[in-house]
Amino acid sequence: MAIVEDDQLVELLVDRPESRRSVGDIYLGKVEAVLPGIQAAFVDIGAEKSAFLHASDLVEADEDELDDEQNGDEAAEAPDGGKERETGRRGGKLPAIQELLKRGQTILVQVSKEPIGTKGPRVTAQVSIPGRFLVYMPTASPKVGVSRKIESREERARLRQMVQKILPKDEGGVIVRTVGEEVTEDHFKRELDALLKLWKKINKKKAFVRPPSLIQRETSLTRGIIRDLFSAKVDHLWVDAKELYNEIHAYLDQVGPELKERVTLYKDETPLFDKFEVEGEIRDLFKRRVELPTGGYLIVEPTEALVSIDVNTGRYTGKKDPEKTILKTNVEAAREIGRQLRLRDVGGIIVCDFIDMEASENRNKVLQELRQTLSRDRARTKAFAVSDLGLIEMTRQRVRPSLLQSMTQACPSCTGTGRVFLPETVVRRLERSLKRAAVEGKDPRMTVRLHPEVAIYMLEEEPGLLRNLAKQTGIDLEIRDDPMMKLDEFKLMSQPAGRDVTATYLVA
Repeated sequence: MAIVEDDQLVELLVDRPESRRSVGDIYLGKVEAVLPGIQAAFVDIGAEKSAFLHASDLVEADEDELDDEQNGDEAAEAPDGGKERETGRRGGKLPAIQELLKRGQTILVQVSKEPIGTKGPRVTAQVSIPGRFLVYMPTASPKVGVSRKIESREERARLRQMVQKILPKDEGGVIVRTVGEEVTEDHFKRELDALLKLWKKINKKKAFVRPPSLIQRETSLTRGIIRDLFSAKVDHLWVDAKELYNEIHAYLDQVGPELKERVTLYKDETPLFDKFEVEGEIRDLFKRRVELPTGGYLIVEPTEALVSIDVNTGRYTGKKDPEKTILKTNVEAAREIGRQLRLRDVGGIIVCDFIDMEASENRNKVLQELRQTLSRDRARTKAFAVSDLGLIEMTRQRVRPSLLQSMTQACPSCTGTGRVFLPETVVRRLERSLKRAAVEGKDPRMTVRLHPEVAIYMLEEEPGLLRNLAKQTGIDLEIRDDPMMKLDEFKLMSQPAGRDVTATYLVA
């Protein structure tokens, strides 16, 4: 599914049958281990790896949290990019986890973050059940929060008062979502009743299953996006599958019949993504280099600890004033960085190295532009002030692996470094290995298998090397090129047996 704003792709959502999204799924889990040292527990939910439950995800949500819009797709996460903390969201001391949980205990949890890299899923005991207009939080205080994206103070107060009136006593808390603006009390009442009914069903099912068990699966990607995003602010929804089109229509009959006219079944022969020029942008989102409109460019480098983004003027040199040239490039870059983070679904710590500017007001303009672009992002983001080194540090909520992690794999030649040894370096490594073999004196005849590019380098750049090596080492050598070899790999085969002895002599 592609989300396009102002004729530009801003989000790409992928869900496959063999690896569907798990954020929002509710499980009955079993505590495997309690770790007081890091104030966390590992919970078996039936996944490949145990789920991580931090002490802060055990206590009930406070009023600040209820004022944030949450749903299954955008689960709560610490603003420091996921580093665990021993204090609550307001800095208060949390109860010790060993006082709350014991090994072997059964607990109801909800997935808040998918497995990323070597880490298993992250879960929370603060279950939230999203509807179209409300998010019901059965374990929270009986308070009503309103999405911060509804900016009118009067409207926020009206919605809070209206929903408070229909919220049963001691039945948990509720958040009014952005699409709940201007919704009638009757609509809220119907949805809240449905959410309360679903929670009762979850509690009932919990009593009849043994852990680890899936209790409630989050709705499909399509239905979830329609529920969370599709409103009068969306111009149009194009669907190229009849079955999906019918499913969307049936769902809109229940939640928003007036939106059905904005849905179109696409029937042209040209693929839907080609028609809206999305396919080319999907291809580009995996590139390191991102071009800016006036000729500047970004270099996006994901690393284990953080994502670094470098801004360059490229071929854009402006007219006369260098400060204006730099400001224009930086403002364009700030706009594009916000889009790229959403598009690539990058999370955690991000460091942006903008081009240095003299005037503090220009630095503030760039920061303001970045924050304004990030305000469109559904994932929680925070951009800090420009540092002494001219960097902007920021965090973005990480719920699942980025598209780069989920749709690509490490190159078998470079094992993910993006670099391979030069032919000259490969030849030097070969030379050292053969000298090592000469000292051992066990293999008087050898065939050396190399990538064709390295073999050509030897013949053209160092034609006398093989003869000199044979003379120095006393080994009878034969070179063979092998296109199946990696560019920076070689093999030493002992003759006449043809035994691979590379590992015996290769050290560096």
